[in-house]
Amino acid sequence: MRRGKRKFDDDNESDFLKWGAAEPRLQEDPDLPPEGDHWSTWDGAFHGPEPRPDWVRTEHAAVDAELGILKTGKEADVYLVRRYVPETDKISLLAAKRYRDGDHRLFHRDAGYLDGRRVRRSREMRAMTNRTSFGKELIAGQWAAAEFEALSHLWQVGRESDLIRVPYPVQLIGTELLLEFIGDWETGEAAPRLAQVRAGRDELEDLWRQMVDALSVLARVQVAHGDLSPYNTMVHDGRLVLIDLPQIIDVVANPQGADFIARDVKNVAAWFTSRGVHTDTEGLIERLLHEAGLL
Repeated sequence: MRRGKRKFDDDNESDFLKWGAAEPRLQEDPDLPPEGDHWSTWDGAFHGPEPRPDWVRTEHAAVDAELGILKTGKEADVYLVRRYVPETDKISLLAAKRYRDGDHRLFHRDAGYLDGRRVRRSREMRAMTNRTSFGKELIAGQWAAAEFEALSHLWQVGRESDLIRVPYPVQLIGTELLLEFIGDWETGEAAPRLAQVRAGRDELEDLWRQMVDALSVLARVQVAHGDLSPYNTMVHDGRLVLIDLPQIIDVVANPQGADFIARDVKNVAAWFTSRGVHTDTEGLIERLLHEAGLL
């Protein structure tokens, strides 16, 4: 070897092609579908529980078309997506919940909600505790995965018992959740939140009974919604539908589990009480704590 020349100094040669060099850009993306925004992301995602509803589109030829935004929030934005197989009647409407990146996320008191959640690697746990950029991305993934897992479990429980209803979780890919759209599939109009419902006494009494049933189911599987209110509960075809569950709490692992149960009850009971419905708030809290095994 000549003095001063490294053993592997090929990149000094003018005609050496480096690995990873950018390929020339094509004028058009050859993988775009003939219509819609892009091909369905079903194949690359984690899937919801079986048996799947008939409307879930799993075909390789399905495409996704974004129809607009349904909701903006501190943690995530929700978009309306139509997934369909072109030239067929195989169509479904989905709510695409996309969590914001770590630099913009502002989860509501996330330290308390994360108690009881652990990751295997101490480096990752330290990053989450110290809220580094890497830690915030890990937290984002935990929120998405926690909501997907919670919806999967509760959807199965609801299917068996009919005492609780949540949107069917179609898939999880990265920090995007694709969920059953709760609303009118003909018009794309979302179902109203409980807070928006103008109902008579009998309907309100029935909705409160449904709420008590749902809270009881949550307690028996030892979780709390974590942020339950009339604003993250929908009413569709006379049924309550619980939504927005990224902050779901394992009430046994979390030292504040009992407090989260009590807060969920008080939040929704106050709304019903203000509309003339009798709610034995303290009695219900005590019952739920027994059902969760905390008393």
